[in-house]
Amino acid sequence: MRGLGARFLLRYLGSSPGRVGPPFSRYLRGASASPEINTDCGDEFSGRHMAYADQRKALLPPEDEQAVRHIPIKAYFFCTSIDLKTMQAEHAYNVVPPTSRSTNYVALRYCDYPSEIADMGVIENFHRYVVVFQYGSAVLFNVSEDEAEGYLKIIRKYASGLLPDMRKDDYAVVEKPLLMTWMQGGPDHIVLKNLDGDGIRIIGSVLGQSIALDHYIRQVDDMIEEFTDINRVMEKTGTFTMERKKLFQLVGKANSNLADVILKLGLFDRSEIAWRNAHYDQILEYLREEFELTQRFGSLDFKLKFVEHNIHFLQEVLQKRRSDFLEWCIIVLLAVDNMISIYEIVQESAVPSP
Repeated sequence: MRGLGARFLLRYLGSSPGRVGPPFSRYLRGASASPEINTDCGDEFSGRHMAYADQRKALLPPEDEQAVRHIPIKAYFFCTSIDLKTMQAEHAYNVVPPTSRSTNYVALRYCDYPSEIADMGVIENFHRYVVVFQYGSAVLFNVSEDEAEGYLKIIRKYASGLLPDMRKDDYAVVEKPLLMTWMQGGPDHIVLKNLDGDGIRIIGSVLGQSIALDHYIRQVDDMIEEFTDINRVMEKTGTFTMERKKLFQLVGKANSNLADVILKLGLFDRSEIAWRNAHYDQILEYLREEFELTQRFGSLDFKLKFVEHNIHFLQEVLQKRRSDFLEWCIIVLLAVDNMISIYEIVQESAVPSP
């Protein structure tokens, strides 16, 4: 491009650097003689210069795309509890200072600067953010697929109740400083003018809740499938063979799932960050709608009601069985007692009187 520009300048300045060609000298004289630009003398130069500018512009990305940055996000759910207090103490250098009073998560920042990039001052692109939630979710920002396992290995040191199958979801933020609005939605991504610490917390909270909610929905689906099998057997045989202990285990599992979703995930807790700033509230509401948190919880609640109905029915059947068993026990005991009484009477009558 520089060679092309030099050829244009040499053409209008003349064959040697010290000589000014006629078109350009006329343009200068016209401009000095009058405050108005001499369009008659400058048209040829202006047209060729604009052609050069258009060629140069065609080789560059559009102006509104030059500052765009794509930030990948990965959400994981792999355990039922994470010791945030110990994690904060041992990774204090990486902890991002909190901006709210919420205690169910911690945000960590890791920096990995190649020396040549750090010398250029381009540092922000190499920040990795990890938001870890007490209920077992972890959301990784600006972390590649190859790097993710290393961060998860760190978190697993403080995890308990590890699940056999880890759940994962992918999302992305497109950072676009020249965006006319504060945010804009897209398929599997959200466009923001700028992604800062509070934005990371808001996005991480929704993704963490969403991936954990998937796990609990799967748990309830498994229970529904189990009850469906029982109902099919009852339809064919008129009875079922579930033990009382197994039924109580299902009752406990259903109740704990509902409690975890409401209390641990905090689906209905108000975000202090969103309450303070309408921009973050807009992001929060959009993401909650995008991931259908309210609708999915409503579906989960409906399924739990179905499970509760089946549990209540089976409890009544087992209770009736128990009552029938006790009644038969009483009947047998009474029969045995009567037989013993009759035997004693017969024995007494068989003994001759003195």
